[in-house]
Amino acid sequence: MTQPVAVAPPAPSDRPSPVSRLLVVDDEATLRETIRYTLRREGYAVDVAADGPGALAAARAVAPDLIVLDVMLPGLDGFAVCRTLRAESTVPILLLSARGEEIDRVLGLELGADDYMTKPFAMRELVARIKAMLRRSHMPPHASETVPDATPPGPAGLGTERADAAVVTAGDLVIDAARRRASRAGMPLILKPKEFDLLHYLARHPGIVLSRDALLREVWGYDYHVDTRTVDVHIRWLRQKVEANPSVPTRIETVRGFGYRFAPDAG
Repeated sequence: MTQPVAVAPPAPSDRPSPVSRLLVVDDEATLRETIRYTLRREGYAVDVAADGPGALAAARAVAPDLIVLDVMLPGLDGFAVCRTLRAESTVPILLLSARGEEIDRVLGLELGADDYMTKPFAMRELVARIKAMLRRSHMPPHASETVPDATPPGPAGLGTERADAAVVTAGDLVIDAARRRASRAGMPLILKPKEFDLLHYLARHPGIVLSRDALLREVWGYDYHVDTRTVDVHIRWLRQKVEANPSVPTRIETVRGFGYRFAPDAG
């Protein structure tokens, strides 16, 4: 009689990684199916919806890892869907819109969207943004907050940091990465997640001119060229919260034609 052969379970490194589930919401059937086909070829599980109520029902039923959400939807527009979902979960949301006006972009981000793309767009860029957003959302807590050992602490008030507690102090700003809290002159700052990440990254690199592309790469996780206006919008929001006079910023300085520089001793 043939003896059964014991098959050892695969080593942890041999086991397939969990498949991310995405929800694509768009009322244009051709575009919706094109996006679904493209994302499935990338190895994602993809659900779809064609209107606002369907988007909410699908999101609640399947609990996706990320939602690609068109703004112009029947029944309930994408902004309303985004607002409702953000009150219920922290799922990453990428908004799509045929309208490229800055007011629409700002509104979407203020409602809690994580990114915004204007139609028409290249599928390659869509995939790159989705990968970057998933990479950020799947990072272990505070993994992106590690401070390089080569960065020496500065004098008190000029960007000092306690590595053991991951606390950055810059003038009257105190940024606690472990607790995801920040305060100015002893008063807590109400920051959106990406605002916090951006402020923390700037404060960790005092006096260094950082390009918009570098900020997109390091804070948003993009490794593909995308629209840099997202950075400008978040900088504008941060200035409203950390500058004594946001219209004449002294803490987050603009380096025209290049990017931004953080001045830690300003207030």
